[in-house]
Amino acid sequence: MSVTRHFVLAAGGTGGHMIPAHALAEELMKRGHHVALITDERGAQYPGLFAGAQVHVMPAGRVAGGPAGWLRAGKDILAGRAMARRLYEVFQPSAVIGFGGYPALPALLAAFKDKIPTAIHEQNAVLGRVNRLVARKVDAVATAYPKVQRLTRRQAAKAHLVGNPVREEVLRLRDEPFPALSPDGVFRILVTGGSQGASILSQVVPDGLGLLPLNFRRRLQVTQQCRDADIEHVRVKYAELGIPADLATYLPDLPERLGWAHLVIGRAGASTIAELTAAGRPAILIPYPSAADDHQTFNARELAETGGARMIPQPRFTAVEIAKQMQKLALEPGALINAAKRAKACGRPHAAQDLADLVEGLGRKPVQDGVAAQPVSDDPAPFPKGAYA
Repeated sequence: MSVTRHFVLAAGGTGGHMIPAHALAEELMKRGHHVALITDERGAQYPGLFAGAQVHVMPAGRVAGGPAGWLRAGKDILAGRAMARRLYEVFQPSAVIGFGGYPALPALLAAFKDKIPTAIHEQNAVLGRVNRLVARKVDAVATAYPKVQRLTRRQAAKAHLVGNPVREEVLRLRDEPFPALSPDGVFRILVTGGSQGASILSQVVPDGLGLLPLNFRRRLQVTQQCRDADIEHVRVKYAELGIPADLATYLPDLPERLGWAHLVIGRAGASTIAELTAAGRPAILIPYPSAADDHQTFNARELAETGGARMIPQPRFTAVEIAKQMQKLALEPGALINAAKRAKACGRPHAAQDLADLVEGLGRKPVQDGVAAQPVSDDPAPFPKGAYA
C-alpha cells in the first residue's frame, strides 16, 4: 500500500526550470502525494502548470550588482529561507527538490537547516550556478545527461542519470509515427527560440528559407515564435516570399505543433532538447552563445553527435548556412527520417518516473539502485564549437 507524502519543489520562473518541475509534480500527485511549489513571480504566472499543487512565491535574491546588490540578495535569501521554514513547519515535507534558479536557493537552505532530505535536478549539460552552490550538501543529484560539466567527482558519486522530464502531451508523441511526407507534400517547419523567443531566428530564418529552390519553397509551411518587436517584420518577409506562416509570441499548443512538424529550428535549451528527443524530431540547433558557461552548446552535443540534429554556432548562422543545412536534411533521400530516429534514440522517456522514484527514495540507503551518471573530470576540457555543421 502506498503512503501519501508531502514534497516541496523549488524552481526559478523560466520554462527550463518550471517544465521539468511540473512534470515531476504531475507524477508525484499521480502516485497520491501532495506537492508544493516555491518559485518567483514569473514562475507563479507561468500558464498551464502546477494545477492541483500549492504555489508559494518567496523572495530569492539574485546575486549580482556588486557589493550593494550582494547585500540586497543576502537579505532576500535570508527572508526566503525564513518563509520556507515556516512553510515546512505546516507542510511537513518528506523532501525538498531544487530545479535551479535563484528561488531554489533559500528553499534548499531552509531544508538543510531543518535536516530535511534534499535533491537537485540539473536540466543542462553544465551544472548551473545555484546547483553548484548546493551540490555538495544535497543527498542526491539528478542529471539529464550522462556527462555534466562542473560536476566534481565527489558530487558525481551521488549523481543519478534520469533525463529531463517533459510534459505528457509531448511524451505521447513518442508513440506516434513521424508525419507523412511525400515528395511534393507540405513540409512543416517549427521555429522556436525558447520561452523568450530569439531575435536572430527572426532575422535569419526567413532569409534562409527564401534561398531555397522555388519548388521546395512552395511546399513550406512555417510556425514561428517571435518576440513582439520582430513579429510584424517577419510577417511581411514571409508574405513577400509567398511562404504561409503562423506567427505568435507564445505557443500554448507547442506539443501539438511539434507533433506535426517535419523539422524544428531553434535554440538548444534543456527543455527544447528534451522535447525533441522525446518526440523524435530532427532539428537545426543554434546554441545561444551568451548562455551561462555556454551550456547550450554542451546540451546539443549528444544530439548532434548521434545525427539527430545539425548544430550551427551563432557566428556561422547565416541565411546561406541555414538553406544549406535545410537541403541536406530535407532533400537527401532518407536523411530526415534517419535523423528523426536518431533523435528519438537519445530520448529518456521515463525521466519523470525515474526522478519520482529517486525522490521517493530520499532518506533511505541506498537512495536509488540502478541509475547512475558517469563520473566526470573536475576540470572538463572545453567542447569544440562548430564541430557538426
